[in-house]
Amino acid sequence: MKRERTLQVVLALVGLFYVALIYPLYTDLWHSKWLLELKNETEPMFLSFYVALGPFLLLAARKPSSHRSLIAFAAWLSLAHASVTIQTVEAWNHGIHRDFTDVVLFGVIGGVLLALSPAKQEAAATVAR
Repeated sequence: MKRERTLQVVLALVGLFYVALIYPLYTDLWHSKWLLELKNETEPMFLSFYVALGPFLLLAARKPSSHRSLIAFAAWLSLAHASVTIQTVEAWNHGIHRDFTDVVLFGVIGGVLLALSPAKQEAAATVAR
């Protein structure tokens, strides 16, 4: 029970964090900062994925065992984002100084979500028969 409660708190915090990414998304798009200053044409795309995922994680926080697939998707999406470590290292090798913060942050989020993912419920399947 303690694990499920921890997962609920983590899902709520991650969901709120993802929804809060709407502010940097808005500022990047409004002033074309993503293209003119950052020279990063993919940032708004990644932010929009996470902003869209946030409300669903907030809904999943109510009853995580009913949303196993969504939690797994969120975890693997975060880990996939964290896998761009290779791209970051290559950027540094070419003199482009890219921040590692997002790589570490999303790697931690993905790892925590996977570690706390609810187990498959066998009892519900037996009762339904």
